[in-house]
Amino acid sequence: AFYAIPLVSVMYAGRIGDLELAGATLGNSWATVTGIALMTGLSGSLETLCGQGYGAQVYRMLGVYLQASIITSALFSVLVSLLWLYTEPLLIFLHQDPEVSRMAAVFLRYTIPAQFAFGFIQCILRFLQTQSVVMPLVAFSLLPLVFHVGITHASVHYLGLGFAGPAMSTSLSLWLSFIMLASYVMLSTRFKQTWGGFSTEAFQYVLPGLKLAVPSAMMVWSVHLRRSQIHSLIAS
Repeated sequence: AFYAIPLVSVMYAGRIGDLELAGATLGNSWATVTGIALMTGLSGSLETLCGQGYGAQVYRMLGVYLQASIITSALFSVLVSLLWLYTEPLLIFLHQDPEVSRMAAVFLRYTIPAQFAFGFIQCILRFLQTQSVVMPLVAFSLLPLVFHVGITHASVHYLGLGFAGPAMSTSLSLWLSFIMLASYVMLSTRFKQTWGGFSTEAFQYVLPGLKLAVPSAMMVWSVHLRRSQIHSLIAS
């Protein structure tokens, strides 16, 4: 459901006009290649680290690894955000229509906050999946999606936000998702062994975690390339 949130925004952008639909579609494709794939891959290191910690019954370390992964995700999100600020010239360099590229750049500019939230969400999802937490994830993914449909509809038809509305709604909905998941982890007694609160110890595991996170990110990114995301951008 977290992946469906940006798609809903693209659909509502299409209700504004054809140029807006083209811009949102191109922007979403560019975001998938340069951001979403990277964030999904980076969080993959938690599967190994949390799996080892859980198997060795060193439960406290799962929370430390989670925080280290979120720090890593935040750092890479800053880099991705800087890249997105140059979306228009980069897309034009890739032979995209200038007007569509301009609209895609506007769409991504308002989606930058969502990039951070999406990366954090992926980290928490890995943390929960390692502990075989399933059903709560269904609720915490569907509720923000329902909220997103409502707020996106309002932004387009009632709030007068125009093309920026769907993109802003994406950021708002994904941050809501992250806050819900983070609150669940911090407040639920189910994680009293694996979540011991915030710790500066997490910074010690950022660099070691990168040794696993970067190869994982490259693997996921290459899969997206094989699915012809970047090729469709160049050929369109």
